[in-house]
Amino acid sequence: MNKENRPVYNNKYYLTIGLEIHAELKTKTKMFSRALNNPDEEKPNQNIDPVSMAHPGTLPVINKKALEHMVRIGLAVGGTVANFTEFDRKNYFYPDIPKGYQISQYKHPIVSGGSLAGVDITRIHLEEDTGTNKHEDTYSLVDFNRAGVPLAELVTEPVIYSPEKVAEFAKEFQLLLRTLGAGDANLQKGEMRVEVNLSVSADPNVFGTKVEVKNIGSFKAAEAAARYELERHISLLEANKGDEIVQETRGWDEEKKITVRQRLKENSEEYRYFPEPDLPKLYLHEMFDLEKMKSQLPEMPWEKRVRLSNLGIKNADIEILISDFEIADIFNFVAQSDVDNIELLTKTSNYLCSDMIGYRSNEKDFIYPDKSSFLKLMNMVISNEVNSRAAKDILLILCTQGGDPQDIAQEKGMLQQSDEGVIRAMVQIVLDLHPGPVKDFQEGNENALKFLMGQVMKESKGTVNPQIATKIIKDLL
Repeated sequence: MNKENRPVYNNKYYLTIGLEIHAELKTKTKMFSRALNNPDEEKPNQNIDPVSMAHPGTLPVINKKALEHMVRIGLAVGGTVANFTEFDRKNYFYPDIPKGYQISQYKHPIVSGGSLAGVDITRIHLEEDTGTNKHEDTYSLVDFNRAGVPLAELVTEPVIYSPEKVAEFAKEFQLLLRTLGAGDANLQKGEMRVEVNLSVSADPNVFGTKVEVKNIGSFKAAEAAARYELERHISLLEANKGDEIVQETRGWDEEKKITVRQRLKENSEEYRYFPEPDLPKLYLHEMFDLEKMKSQLPEMPWEKRVRLSNLGIKNADIEILISDFEIADIFNFVAQSDVDNIELLTKTSNYLCSDMIGYRSNEKDFIYPDKSSFLKLMNMVISNEVNSRAAKDILLILCTQGGDPQDIAQEKGMLQQSDEGVIRAMVQIVLDLHPGPVKDFQEGNENALKFLMGQVMKESKGTVNPQIATKIIKDLL
């Protein structure tokens, strides 16, 4: 969204948003130690070691896989991958940070610039995650399983002007991480967290007082938090209480759907950044072949949208084929068999994104069908061996029991009847049994044709080729 056509709220106010998104990277071990990086561990304090617990005398060692993920992310968004980079100590004292400081990056991030979903990116840097606080009524506990997990932090420019764009951008970043295999970014597991930096002003060229909202656990909540803060700021400004808007950190209360004050916002000086003395300086252009890595990037979501759109795939189906990797895998298998067959591809997307997803949601015994069997079913649809109704029924069997679609169609009597002699005999029976609708059609009532066609389908138990049957009805009448 350009600054020139940004929305105006209450006919007077302008909203400006920048995002900070933290996303855990998918590696076998943690960022600076050999402790496992396992987000599925349910028992507290299992994935720990002397380094991640900051025992005296321990030294960190950089996880090269995390660096590789960061470089690929930077290349994907068109950012500048730094040659020289280093890690810094970010000093603050929270119970979930065992060292009393976090190893992060300050002046020399791995990625600078780039854009995603039409939003300019300031930087993407690499750091270690913190532990997890668990609060009870009278005490708090700390789980250090997450402490030290590699964490990418993306910071956007303040160029987001609507709450809706917050969720859109965050979803696109999640999709990018999954496409690259850099992270699962599952918000429910805390693998990705969105922070909204927001201000409201009556002057589109002047920022208002910035407020940061944390503890956001879903895309829907991120949009809701931005909308709530927008309304809160406008309400204070309208009441001439603008001085009550202070630079602070607020949290999102999911139950009450409001933001609540947590603390006054720290400045970077308060963190007392300085270069991490226990880690070496890095020269990424010497460590990685950037041109080769760029050439080996997978098809990006925005590239896939264009390709699928050119094939005539519906927009809603395209988003599923981009984000649902199991469904996309089946579609890609079919596409590889005949990439130029537009009818095959559009029908495949329809059956996958409508029927199969419905079965997956509703059938407790759901299984993904064998890809070769699914392709065979789609070819049967294209060749008119089975009609749409039969194809849906066969697909349900493939998704709950498996099997060969040709055998299923034969056993269930679902093969489509295209023999004109056989169909003509069925049509004649229907016409003889329904002289009234026959007369109505001959007198110009087109609805009678639908009735007669329905009776032919009933007579054939849904197996007759509707195009041939319709032609024969018209010929006989």
